[in-house]
Amino acid sequence: MILLAVLFLCFISSYSASVKGHTTGLSLNNDRLYKLTYSTEVLLDRGKGKLQDSVGYRISSNVDVVLLWRNPDGDDDQLIQITMKDVNVENVNQQRGEKSIFKGKNPPKIIRKENLEALQRPVLLHLIHGKVKEFYSYANEPVAIENLKRGLASLFQMQLSSGTTSEVDISGDCKVTYQAHQDKVIKIKALDSCKIERSGFTTSNQVLGVTSKATSVTTYKIEDSFVIAVLAEETHAFRMNSLQTIAGKIISKQKLELKTTEAGPRLMSGKQVAAIIKAVDSEYKALPIVGQDFQSKCKRCPSLSEHWQSTRKHLQPDNLSKAEAVRSFLAFIQHLRTATREEILQILKAENKEVLPQLVDAVTSAQTSDSLDAILDFLDFKSDSSIILQERFLYACGFASHPNEELLRGLISKFKGSFASNDIRETVMIIIGALVKKLCQNEGCKLKAVVEAKKLILGGLERAEKKEDTMMYLLALKNALLPEGIPLLLKFAEAGEGPVSHLATTALQRYDVSFITDEVKKTLNRIYHQNRKVHEKTVRTTAAAIILNNNPSYIEVKNILLSIGELPKEMNKYMLTLVQDILRFEMPASKMVRRVLKEMVAHNYDRFSKSGSSSAYTGYIERTPHSASTYSLDILYSGSGILRRSNLNIFQYIGKAHLHSSQVVIEAQGLEALIAATPDEGEENLDSYAGMSAILFDVQLRPVTFFNGYSDLMSKMLSASGDPISVVKGLILLIDHSQELQLQSGLKANMDVQGGLAIDISGAMEFSLWYRESKTRVKTRVALAITGSITVDSSFVKTGLEISTETETGLEFISTVQFSQYPFLVCMQMDKDGAPLRQFETKYERLSTGRGYVSRRRKESLIAGSEFPLHQENSEMCKVVFAPEPASTSSGWF
Repeated sequence: MILLAVLFLCFISSYSASVKGHTTGLSLNNDRLYKLTYSTEVLLDRGKGKLQDSVGYRISSNVDVVLLWRNPDGDDDQLIQITMKDVNVENVNQQRGEKSIFKGKNPPKIIRKENLEALQRPVLLHLIHGKVKEFYSYANEPVAIENLKRGLASLFQMQLSSGTTSEVDISGDCKVTYQAHQDKVIKIKALDSCKIERSGFTTSNQVLGVTSKATSVTTYKIEDSFVIAVLAEETHAFRMNSLQTIAGKIISKQKLELKTTEAGPRLMSGKQVAAIIKAVDSEYKALPIVGQDFQSKCKRCPSLSEHWQSTRKHLQPDNLSKAEAVRSFLAFIQHLRTATREEILQILKAENKEVLPQLVDAVTSAQTSDSLDAILDFLDFKSDSSIILQERFLYACGFASHPNEELLRGLISKFKGSFASNDIRETVMIIIGALVKKLCQNEGCKLKAVVEAKKLILGGLERAEKKEDTMMYLLALKNALLPEGIPLLLKFAEAGEGPVSHLATTALQRYDVSFITDEVKKTLNRIYHQNRKVHEKTVRTTAAAIILNNNPSYIEVKNILLSIGELPKEMNKYMLTLVQDILRFEMPASKMVRRVLKEMVAHNYDRFSKSGSSSAYTGYIERTPHSASTYSLDILYSGSGILRRSNLNIFQYIGKAHLHSSQVVIEAQGLEALIAATPDEGEENLDSYAGMSAILFDVQLRPVTFFNGYSDLMSKMLSASGDPISVVKGLILLIDHSQELQLQSGLKANMDVQGGLAIDISGAMEFSLWYRESKTRVKTRVALAITGSITVDSSFVKTGLEISTETETGLEFISTVQFSQYPFLVCMQMDKDGAPLRQFETKYERLSTGRGYVSRRRKESLIAGSEFPLHQENSEMCKVVFAPEPASTSSGWF
């Protein structure tokens, strides 16, 4: 034991203040050379912790440490020299055997001779009270190599007493907590507190987001009051919130151990550390101890044009229903993010019209300054020859995962210009609203462009003279959800004409419960109960739904229930099924509704036996302990049996976060004259109209019109082609998360998750006078691909793990009504197609010289299709009423 104590005495003295009275951190003894061994290793896996399933590598070396200078005025002011020697690189997983990428290669071939020489040049570390004052090395050394030396040097920074403080090391300026024990000191670094410049972004909505977690623990082992070893472990893990099979983990370890000591160089004398450094080597420069960013150079990599040539065949229109198209789309976005404006413009100008819309989707989704400049230069909003491309660009902007002020400024500038198409002008304003909401969610509400956009929306709504402009600004506000816009929405909801009032009310429906105050509900109650003017059924039912979904009071619920029986027939039935749906699905208002139903005046047979075909129904698509996916369908008919509104919604929930995945609304009005029926109260003078509106991933899209006016209706009935109308079609970058990490070992890591989909939502309304039947159809086709990857790069060896999932599926909703008698015969069906689910895992290790190891795994399964109940009263009716139609029919699509 005496021999051991003598051996360790010469290493880093770690007496605490209570022992020596003057050292607060590590302290070296004079005239000694310390021989240590050092290793840093990294492992990547899917969080299962099995070595055989991991990829990674280990860098090891011997390390010489000497004390060059100590301030004569204080022992805690020291200059030490650290030199790495005999560097080696090897697999962590020794089972690799003949497949090892390092087999038969010596360090100069793996690391490259010039890099190895730089790695083995000594660095100087100026420590005061155990904390790094300055880090000295040689200028113009490769950044990746310098970072490895920073990682080693950072281990020498510590304190011997317990407490929390801030330290600057390779990880940045971080909050650290020390726990001092008799035989060890533990340093816990809060990695999420580290201030360091690194690129990265994420999706603001948690349903589409990624959860990451990082830990760092360094243990200084002490024996006989001396530090004998340093063990550090850092972990970074991620998982996608909505699909937890997309997950990965980085484990990075460092180990520094004392082996022996021997006589070393004598201590240099002097009072100024700068003079000492100059005497050692005048080439030394003070450099930041914080890790510096670097990018590995790609040799013999294809150009952007070459990447596009290999991608474009997968993005042909006929291939968009396949997940392979989405995979290619995601991969090409990564190449676009490193491309210049000129390179992007070149491929845009050279592409044909069939693939160009998909290319516009990709360029816009890249979300870089160069890609934005290129697409804005390419598109001419004054020309009507590229309206499809303009619309695809605008919707890609609306779905942007991490929009910036530059994008919003660009759209505001375009809006102030001229347009060949008024539809495109409206879409620009609607998407400006979507961008305002996303920027505000990321604490950008005070940005100059956001403030300007708010004024544009609210001011435009107040000053609008044309109905079309009022609708445009209301749609923009429906996306922006500005709290200051609520008074305007209430004004238009209560005083506006039918379509304007309905749009303002549906905009209020999207606000969070905290904004639906008692004052807001007073107005909504006046609308529902028609205290000031007569409103359309669609407006009244929407107002009632908002009240019931936002902490309704006892008297509000009671008044709504008492109104049932006094309403138009189909509205009676709709409100009744809405209340029943709240009770059946245990919605937040269900407790209050049950309280009111204890009163016989509200709960009696006469009120709850109203006949009709309108309905509201909510159900689960999928439900797990941590997430849920719900659908809801409400259908409101006129008293004559003609559809007034069908509203299909799909929501995703994870914890308290939610995402309005989709909403498809089909509306019709003024069709009673076709069958010589009497319109309902307040709807006598409505123009003939049918159209469709959609919300996709929390973004309200521009509504489309099937027909507007009686003459337009008759024209389209006579010339109908039978084809449904597309609401939205394209490639969407849905999930976009990127983190660049500085590991404390000096290695660089990246975590990326991208998810995209090819989507096509179409709808149609079919009306047959001969069969006295109407049919609405909404069809959604989706191909989805999600990829997660983690990589660790040292510039000379790179390791990575990629996990991906893909599928293709479809969802179709059909509602058919026979109105030859009352009550109408109604059949509602919603079917989800079977979906093939494919999962892939790729692990690799690769040298910069090109040699690599790759392991691939694949798993396939089939998710069965399903039918979803929409209303209990309709289940048998679908089987009995509707036989296949004859081949010849007088119905028309419009």
